[in-house]
Amino acid sequence: MVKVASLNSGSNGNCYYIGSSEGAVLIDAGISAREMEKRMRKLGLPLDSLKAIFISHEHIDHVKGLDVMAQRYDLPVYASLPTIRNSNTLPPAHLLRPLRNLEPVNIAGMQVTAFAKWHDAVDPSSFVVTCNGVRVGVFTDIGAPCEQVRYHFSLCHAAFLEANYDDDMLNNGKYPYHLKKRISGDQGHLSNKQALDLFVNYRAPYMSHLWLAHLSRENNDPDLALATFRPHAQSVQVSVASRYTESEVFRITGSKEPETAKGVQMSLF
Repeated sequence: MVKVASLNSGSNGNCYYIGSSEGAVLIDAGISAREMEKRMRKLGLPLDSLKAIFISHEHIDHVKGLDVMAQRYDLPVYASLPTIRNSNTLPPAHLLRPLRNLEPVNIAGMQVTAFAKWHDAVDPSSFVVTCNGVRVGVFTDIGAPCEQVRYHFSLCHAAFLEANYDDDMLNNGKYPYHLKKRISGDQGHLSNKQALDLFVNYRAPYMSHLWLAHLSRENNDPDLALATFRPHAQSVQVSVASRYTESEVFRITGSKEPETAKGVQMSLF
């Protein structure tokens, strides 16, 4: 069984908790240390369960609270060498651990595997965390689903999947043209449509949970994103990872049936 929670998901900060019976890791630390602590306590997740932080890339919405959190709890920080060299919010060198593509890190009874993806960062990674045969993926900040993203997604029992924007809302919105092109380009973010295509065509038959993640405040709407996925959810519990608050704690068992009600579940936005 794996415990999973979103502490925050969006351009204002990203942080995901994944834990086993032996401890837990954070994937990204894009909100303040104070907020991470507050939200973990609210969920009943002990701070001393944390064993490491894994960083996907150097953008501020993924590293804002990294330095303080790592130093306060003496947590090793795993990131690729290019990410380390290009980040301005890293903890002292003795806490840094180089992260290599497709080389699993064993920690707290889990294997954390980073793999390369397309995004406008120096060396971006996504992650799959494996524990007792249960695989949980974090697939955000992706311009387009490359072969590695499709492959790793297809193995997951549960996943955070970016659904950043709705095409019509982006195209008709107030953003300048160059920013619209960046967001919708192959180094930008996944749209609702792209995320749905990945979900429909590559999800495992045993997938039980999907969290739509990193939704844009200006170019998407939680109800719209959920409505996009609702006709295709089948036995998968689909919810939105909020940009304003923590999620509940989900327990992923690896069984073919989700523990709670099937279909689409609304969450706080």
